[in-house]
Amino acid sequence: MSKARILVADDEARMRRLVCDYLVRADYEVVQAGDGEEALKAYFSGQEPDLVILDVMMPKADGWEVLRTIRENARTPVIMLTARAAESDELTGFDLGADDYVTKPFSPRLLVARVEALLRRHRGASGDILEAAGIAIDRSAHTVKAAGEDVLLSVKEFELLAFFMENPGIALSRETILNHVWNYDYVGDARTIDTHVKKLRSKLGPCGDTIRTVWGMGYKFDPASGEGVS
Repeated sequence: MSKARILVADDEARMRRLVCDYLVRADYEVVQAGDGEEALKAYFSGQEPDLVILDVMMPKADGWEVLRTIRENARTPVIMLTARAAESDELTGFDLGADDYVTKPFSPRLLVARVEALLRRHRGASGDILEAAGIAIDRSAHTVKAAGEDVLLSVKEFELLAFFMENPGIALSRETILNHVWNYDYVGDARTIDTHVKKLRSKLGPCGDTIRTVWGMGYKFDPASGEGVS
């Protein structure tokens, strides 16, 4: 198998070199970009990266703009790596389709572990197709249809939907969802789940009602709620 290709976009050269050095040691192929325009040029150069590590505060085009453009075209896993630690910034990242959000200062070794986890889950080991209540997931092709329409999901949204569909009718706590969908020690607010569920429901359209809130606990996938969807 060829090396995974990682795009690292950060206008701070020292930080960029640090991240790239650790990724190269972990046997990844690394492409660097020093601003948003360079990041987009590298992304759409014809060799689409397997994962993107993206700073928020960059010249020419900020990280939000780069992320938004990527999400308009692909599901490539994206990790935001930024000094902006406010909850509102983190929620903005997830709302735009980021798969992870890491604040500076950070552990380079932990960042590499997160890269490995995201790539492993994105590639997937199963070719199973999950179907229920008008929703169809093809895990090998990483595609989703809802009510017959293609649905573009981020990696985490895809994994979240698959986890719900694998556990129909079961009330899942936010902590349980974090432990299974974010397969590393997550440091952050469990309300991250609420943000992803809200986005997922919206993207699923009429099938979004299948994801029901269990007040005071979390969520469950209820196929009966989508029986009227064809």
